[in-house]
Amino acid sequence: MSPVRPGRFPPPGPIPVPPGVLDAALARVGDRWSLLLVAVLLGGPRRFNDLLADVDGIAPNVLSQRLKHLEHQGVVVAAPYTRRPPRFTYQLTASGQELADSLRVLARWGAAHGGDAAGAAHDACGTALETRWYCPTCARVVDDDEGGDLVYV
Repeated sequence: MSPVRPGRFPPPGPIPVPPGVLDAALARVGDRWSLLLVAVLLGGPRRFNDLLADVDGIAPNVLSQRLKHLEHQGVVVAAPYTRRPPRFTYQLTASGQELADSLRVLARWGAAHGGDAAGAAHDACGTALETRWYCPTCARVVDDDEGGDLVYV
């Protein structure tokens, strides 16, 4: 195996994710309820009771706790729609919207490994869609055999 340069990972095989990067992401949104809330909020702003109805099985106290956590992490913003009693509409921030791609990847994986829903498919031909690394500077897909060229910055 070739020596590993700082900030780089050796090919071949799956591209490893630096633990610090993954730890930071999991600390922000790494629990079941938070990801489900983000998925529901991708559809647009929701009120507390709407979220209770849309996220099957979540208890009101857990919902309240997760919304406060997501707001503190800058993923969700709460906007009051009444002052007495205080009630809020919750929506994703730009940072929260960026999670859409990650949720698509997780949903695809779940569908492929025993999920009860089908994964995303291309409308034109019905073929299941795949996730790929894409370099906008080079305007091309980065294949798995180029994994050694990936750097987490």
